[in-house]
Amino acid sequence: MAISRRAILGTGLLAASAAATGGYVFLRGHPEIAGPLGEPKRLFGFAGGEKEGFLTNARVRNLLERRFGLILDARRAGSVEMVRERALLDQKPQFLWPSSSVLVEVARSSGVKISRDQVIFNSPIVLYSWDRIADGLVKAGLAEPAGGPRYFIDLTKLLKAIIAGDSWAAIGVTDLFGRARVVSTDPNRSNSGFVFAGLAASLLSGDLVVLDTLDRINGDVATVFKRMGFKPPSSGKLFDDYIAGGAGAQPLIVGYENQLIEWVLQDAERWKRVEANAPAKPVMLYPRPTVFSAHPLISINREADELIDALTNDAVLELAWEDHGFRGPLGTIGKARNPLLQSRLIDRIDAVLPMPDAPVMMALLDRLTA
Repeated sequence: MAISRRAILGTGLLAASAAATGGYVFLRGHPEIAGPLGEPKRLFGFAGGEKEGFLTNARVRNLLERRFGLILDARRAGSVEMVRERALLDQKPQFLWPSSSVLVEVARSSGVKISRDQVIFNSPIVLYSWDRIADGLVKAGLAEPAGGPRYFIDLTKLLKAIIAGDSWAAIGVTDLFGRARVVSTDPNRSNSGFVFAGLAASLLSGDLVVLDTLDRINGDVATVFKRMGFKPPSSGKLFDDYIAGGAGAQPLIVGYENQLIEWVLQDAERWKRVEANAPAKPVMLYPRPTVFSAHPLISINREADELIDALTNDAVLELAWEDHGFRGPLGTIGKARNPLLQSRLIDRIDAVLPMPDAPVMMALLDRLTA
C-alpha cells in the first residue's frame, strides 16, 4: 500500500516530537549536562561578601543563564568560615567561592571533596582611609601620593607604630583621638582579615613567614589585631561601616581594591556629590608590598564544574572589571577604559608578597585567638 506524502510528513513530525520529548526527559535525568541544552541548571553555594555585587548584577546573571544555562543561589559567607565550619559545609553546597588560594588547601584539610578549583579574578589588598588622614601620613613619612585619590603606604612602618602604641598625632594625624589603629575583618571568618594577618606576619618577620619564624613575631601580629577592637565578620560589612562612619569612626581599614571602585561605579552622581561636598573624601592606600587576594572557585561536585568555565569566559570577566573593578586571573585590568576606573587604581602592581602556606596560616590563626 502506498504511503501518502502527508502520512510521511506526519510520521516525521511524530518522530521529531518523540525525539525532543526523549531528549528533554534525558536532560532532566542528567543535570550534569542539562545546562545550556535544557532547563537552566541551579547551583547552590557560598561566596565571600565582596562578590555580592557581582553575583547580584543583572547583566552577570542574565549572561550566566542565557549563554551558560546556570542560575546561582550564592549565599554570603565569610571566606574562612565557608571552608571550615561544619554548619555551612553540612548544607552540601555545590561550590565555594572564597577569596584566597590558601583556602583551597584549608577546604581539603576540612574534608571537602574538590572536583575542580581555579582562580577567577584577583584584587590586591589595600587600606582605605580619607584624604586628610592620608595627607597626615604623608607628612609623617608613612605614605606618599600616587596621583588622584591614591597613595602608597609603608605598611611595615605603620604596623610598628601601632605595636609601639603610638598616638594618631605621632603619625601625623593630629585631629584623631587615642592610639593609631587599622581595622580588618575577623581573620577567623573573613578573608581580608585572614590575608592581612598573613601580610602583617611576613612584613614583621622581614620575609615570607614560615613556621620556623612565626614564633618570633606572632605576639606582634596579635597586638595589631587586639588594637582593632571589634572586627566585622565580612569585608562587605566593614566597607559599609567605613563609608557610613566617616573619618572619625573608621579612619583606616583593610579592604580589597575593587570595593571603592565598585561603590563609585554603582552611582557616579553620588560620587560627584561626595567629591564636591564631603568634609573628607575616601582614598585608597596601596601597601608596598601588598598581597593579591585571589578568588578561586571551588567546585565540590561535577555539576558545578562548568561554573568555572562560565566565570572565566572573557565576557564575564569583562563585566567583573567594568562593573566591579575586579582584575583578571593574572592581576590584569580589563579592556574598558572608564575614567572612574583609570583615575582610582594603579595599573601595574609589581611589589607583591606571596601568601604563607596553609599550615602557617592555621598556626597564626590559633595564636590570634589564644
